[in-house]
Amino acid sequence: MLQFLAPFYSNLSGLILCPLLGSIIPFVIPDLRIRLIRSIGLCTSLITFSYSLLFWIQFDNSTAKFQFVETIRWLPYSNINFHIGIDGISLFFVVLTTFLIPICILVGWSSIKSYKKEYMIAFLICESFMIAVFCMPDLLLFYVFFESVLIPMFIIIGVWGSRQRKIQAAYQFFLYTLLGSVFMLLAILSIFFQTGTTDLQILLTTEFSERRQILLWIAFFASFSVKVPMVPVHIWLPEAHVEAPTAGSVILAGILLKLGTYGFLRFSIPMFPEATLYFTPFIHTLSVIAIIYTSLTTIRQIDLKKIIAYSSVAHMNFVTIGMFSLNIQGIEGSILLMLSHGMVSSALFLCVGVLYDRHKTRLVKYYGGLVSTMPIFSTIFLFSTLANMSLPGTSSFIGEFLILVGAFQRNSLVATLAALGMILGAAYSLWLYNRVIFGNFKPKFLQKFSDLNRREVLIFFPFIVGIIWMGVYPEVFSECMHTSVSNLVQHGKFD
Repeated sequence: MLQFLAPFYSNLSGLILCPLLGSIIPFVIPDLRIRLIRSIGLCTSLITFSYSLLFWIQFDNSTAKFQFVETIRWLPYSNINFHIGIDGISLFFVVLTTFLIPICILVGWSSIKSYKKEYMIAFLICESFMIAVFCMPDLLLFYVFFESVLIPMFIIIGVWGSRQRKIQAAYQFFLYTLLGSVFMLLAILSIFFQTGTTDLQILLTTEFSERRQILLWIAFFASFSVKVPMVPVHIWLPEAHVEAPTAGSVILAGILLKLGTYGFLRFSIPMFPEATLYFTPFIHTLSVIAIIYTSLTTIRQIDLKKIIAYSSVAHMNFVTIGMFSLNIQGIEGSILLMLSHGMVSSALFLCVGVLYDRHKTRLVKYYGGLVSTMPIFSTIFLFSTLANMSLPGTSSFIGEFLILVGAFQRNSLVATLAALGMILGAAYSLWLYNRVIFGNFKPKFLQKFSDLNRREVLIFFPFIVGIIWMGVYPEVFSECMHTSVSNLVQHGKFD
């Protein structure tokens, strides 16, 4: 039991040590106290990341069953147990989560000026909840942790947000996602009263009538579509990104948007296969509309964060097209694109954070000619921009190519329209880079000129390695998920 619970114990240790040791250091040396708190948070997150890599190394690619399974009696008289485990679908989401949290802590190393101890605690709690979401093959516990993530994110946006509307953005984020999930809770209760369990392994062997499948699928869709987000319930995302601190935007784009698509893959598609086939044209229609609409909207934005936020909506709807192609290529491509988006969009938000920390503005019109004053930053921003537009050799290209292959097998028109998103993505990506990096230098607005320091270069380095690695040698990732994805397709009889 200790083996799989080790990441949770690691985070728990950090959550205890941060306030405890931060309090016992005398207040006459506050700098030492702050450094100690930061070091504890960083070391805790790095230990958790090392455990996730250990699970990846020990993972058995030949089986679709859940591995590293642990069961703790929780509500025995209700037949509900604390049941955790990972398979090929959830493995890399755990790795991605533990990879991004140390980055978030490093990002706030010097930019966070208030409530530093609480900042570390919030991110460690958020990490624990997100890992739990990806490890729960139980509907009720999945819902509990799915909603629990909202609490630390609400605090992160509301307390450490960067502008005056941060409270409004935090409430908008919280209410949008919470209200959508009420329907999923009702569906889970309905399933429990019918079957007497919320264990996914048992529910996959349970047959629901077609009418019941449709009703349950709609309830789950109401929750997951807000998290993706899909048009028209995407309004909360740009506002939350703009007001959140840089690390908050990294978590929002890198992990939280994946909770909705992961929910579709884990629950909606395998549990309700007939309803999934019934609603596939509906999902494809919404996704194509979202890709084209948000890509065109991105071109009109003047705020750096809103540009990347709207592009994230387009990429995540590309993912839903791949998932609902209901074949191996499309689903594997969607998982790879989610992992790629977690790295690429995070790197882009970090680039925006670098500019904001120096110049205190995110409006595009104030930037220009940075290539002459920030050459290292300009190079990294160029790499992230090319990855965002799916240049061959980067991680995004692999995911989008497989999605188009899978979508073309299901519906060639959908694949053709989705491909427009790649063209529009190149348009707004190159437009943004040209406006910020080239053009006329504007010393009237930009007062402080300094390139990336060593800490910032260290933060970007893992993203560059991960994006190139996945783009050049994706088999390392696809071989771990292939058996689980094949089992998912065969179980639903989608072939």
